[in-house]
Amino acid sequence: MFERIREDVRSVLDRDPAARNTFEVLTNYPGVHALLMHRLAHALWCRDWKWVARIISSFSRWFTGIEIHPGATIGRRFFIDHGMGVVIGETAEIGDDVTLYQGVTLGGTSLNGGKRHPTLEDGVVCGAGAKVLGPFTVGKEAKVGSNAVVVKPVPAGATVVGIPGRIVRRQPVVGDAQQEVAQKIGFDAYAITREMPDPTAHAINAMLDHIKAVDARFEALCCTLKEKGVDCGDISLPELRREDFESVTSADDSEATKESSLDSASL
Repeated sequence: MFERIREDVRSVLDRDPAARNTFEVLTNYPGVHALLMHRLAHALWCRDWKWVARIISSFSRWFTGIEIHPGATIGRRFFIDHGMGVVIGETAEIGDDVTLYQGVTLGGTSLNGGKRHPTLEDGVVCGAGAKVLGPFTVGKEAKVGSNAVVVKPVPAGATVVGIPGRIVRRQPVVGDAQQEVAQKIGFDAYAITREMPDPTAHAINAMLDHIKAVDARFEALCCTLKEKGVDCGDISLPELRREDFESVTSADDSEATKESSLDSASL
């Protein structure tokens, strides 16, 4: 038992740079308090002392702000950082070295008996406010982004963001052709970075590829028409300037405010 407690404390020291020593962790970390009380409640639950187990679980919720059903199965070195508002359902299963931040819910979507809550395999990290709902598995080393709502299985090593949760991947290096098109149409490709696994960046990359292909077809078409003696005029794209998208307000109107419309000028 004491070895498990030492592991739990060590996991906090390893994962939270604000934790300075064992005494501080044992006295000031509600995630550790909730975990220790859950260990006791779960042992009683498994021995069919269910009412006593629920009483301990309720006291833990009052004391820590973290609600863990005594029927939930939790592995080793589990870490709840900050913890307020965390809810873990009865049939949830959590592997080793899992980390949850505040506001995470491991909940169910059915009123039927049996398995209703998710299974988190080893090394999973759930960001603040994430909701993982349903009897499916989140694979090893997967990451659930803050405020994501996940309702279907997540493969090992994946990162899930958004509502509903969608898997994102590391962006490839932006090609010269994509950068050329972005500059040509006056677009600042703020989201196109190799460091951010953002679905918006992926969508913009795909859009720039499509624009590049359309440009190439139009140029080929214009060249063909010119060879036939048809004047196609100026085919260069006009520059998009920031001031063209800003709202115009009167200098005498002190209550009016300038609002940029760049965000609404979608490609």
